[in-house]
Amino acid sequence: MPAEDELFSAVDALLEQVVQDDLPTPAERKRLREAAGLSQGEVARALDIRREAVGNWESGKTEPRQPKRAAYARLLKGLAARFPAPAADEPGLHARAADEPGLHAPVVEAPGATAPPDATRRPATAAAPPP
Repeated sequence: MPAEDELFSAVDALLEQVVQDDLPTPAERKRLREAAGLSQGEVARALDIRREAVGNWESGKTEPRQPKRAAYARLLKGLAARFPAPAADEPGLHARAADEPGLHAPVVEAPGATAPPDATRRPATAAAPPP
């Protein structure tokens, strides 16, 4: 009959097989790697895997298995601490640029002017269009 230590070791081995470290979505995995300026090859070398495996994990085609999964989860957790995701209600960069004064703002014409109603004012630094 197996000793208690042997039983516990066998149970621990089973638990290690089924442990699922929480991983972000595949798109977030890619965002984190890119935010850090890391290539798929660099991540692959750190985890001692092929670059294609990282691409498959980022596309959702496959999921990492232990023990690589735990190491990958640790990397992603560290990257997430350094590069948090933008808040969902925070406008994107493109929306902010459109809100800057002078960019695509409605034209304010003097009374009696004949500009078309859809005309827009150009930024002060823009050159006048050719005739």
